[in-house]
Amino acid sequence: MGREAPAVFGSVFHKDMPVLVFENGAWQNVRWQDTKAIELSPGSHALHYGSECFEGLKAFRQKDDSIVLFRPDANIARMQQSARLLNLPVPDAEAFHRALVELVARAADDIPDAPGSLYVRPTLVGTDPVIGKAGVGSDSAILYILASPVGDYFKAGAPMKLLVETEHMRCAPHMGRVKCGGNYASALPWTVKARNDYGAHQVLFCPNGDVQETGASNFALINGNEIITKPLTDEFLHGVTRDSMLKMAADMGYQISERNFTVDELRDAVENNGAEAILTGTAAVISSVTAFVIDGQEIEVKNQEKGLALRKAITDIQYGLTEDRYGWLVKIDA
Repeated sequence: MGREAPAVFGSVFHKDMPVLVFENGAWQNVRWQDTKAIELSPGSHALHYGSECFEGLKAFRQKDDSIVLFRPDANIARMQQSARLLNLPVPDAEAFHRALVELVARAADDIPDAPGSLYVRPTLVGTDPVIGKAGVGSDSAILYILASPVGDYFKAGAPMKLLVETEHMRCAPHMGRVKCGGNYASALPWTVKARNDYGAHQVLFCPNGDVQETGASNFALINGNEIITKPLTDEFLHGVTRDSMLKMAADMGYQISERNFTVDELRDAVENNGAEAILTGTAAVISSVTAFVIDGQEIEVKNQEKGLALRKAITDIQYGLTEDRYGWLVKIDA
């Protein structure tokens, strides 16, 4: 009998989680506890001053029933970067990697069959119990890791309407590459408004016409044989799926253009050149955009074939349907 994913993405967690504590100037040995609760002081730095960050990565059940984790070292490196920018204790890469691998091994029986996966959510929280530390970072922290069996976040071929927002930015520009809750909260008012006013699924933030990213995913335009996406800056998240997609697309013969581009260029390419658009992210995988709302006008994206082909190229690696030529998969002994 097949293993099915829960109906609601990220609503069910594996019963145990690893917890690593930084105290007295050092990371302590990992401990395991149930996922029902964590203990925090009500004065914890993260609760008052936002000193927290997180990651998202996935483990997959391949066609031969083996288990693999997709690019964990890239996520570890990104969390280390986020921790430095938030003045949090920086996780030890080796201990972090071991905890990820052991968690996936313990949760192996929870992993759904394709197109499901195990979504893994490491979270780093500043725990100094001092509300007078608004101007300094937290000297203590906990890193805990949740594992959640999931299905598709955005199903392949499902409608995906984006509202193009040119007045507001997703978050403070110098914080864009940090994967932290504050950035998602900053985008939320515009995302809720877009859903209520236009039935949009996401907001594409384009302050002053500069195309950047949505509230939860990176963005790329596929104009003929050219894939256009904003170059890496502090303003937006440096996505692991984005990086993977660009490497695969180059090998598939696409011209990769990491450059700034405008809403006017985006609109012209979609309306007059049959261009496609995609979102990339751990949860989204590679999802094709089906419509934009620009200046109150809905514009249909007529083509999704190239986006769907790119999605298949990455999921075929993840599910073991094609060779992992990039060395992205870590085998798990479950």
